[in-house]
Amino acid sequence: MIQGTCLCTKVSWEFDGIPDGATACNCTACRRYGVLWAYDYENEGIRVVGPTQAYARGQALEFHFCPDCGCIVYWRGLRLEQGKRRVAVNLRLAEPEAVAMIPIDHFDGLNSFEDLPRDGRCVSDYWF
Repeated sequence: MIQGTCLCTKVSWEFDGIPDGATACNCTACRRYGVLWAYDYENEGIRVVGPTQAYARGQALEFHFCPDCGCIVYWRGLRLEQGKRRVAVNLRLAEPEAVAMIPIDHFDGLNSFEDLPRDGRCVSDYWF
């Protein structure tokens, strides 16, 4: 299990297991937030605790942040997928050693809306 917390520690998340990859997206929101995402389903592989405020981006998803310290904690899909709600937590809120070896997956959310090939880098290559 991996855990993360906002700067003031009022909001936290848990991710069961180790994600297959950490997504670096270049869309207009993710680029500005500087986040690395790990995906699963709300209250299944991912659990979030604590009060958040949300910014709804269109009709597809909302970004949740801590109302006190402002950290982007997760995004949450607004539509159900087979009765489940997709969610992604910000791996940058975890301790570096817990996520250091997770490979980076690049997603072109700006132009093509497609996954790009892995380049062999992992989270530690972005942080250290």
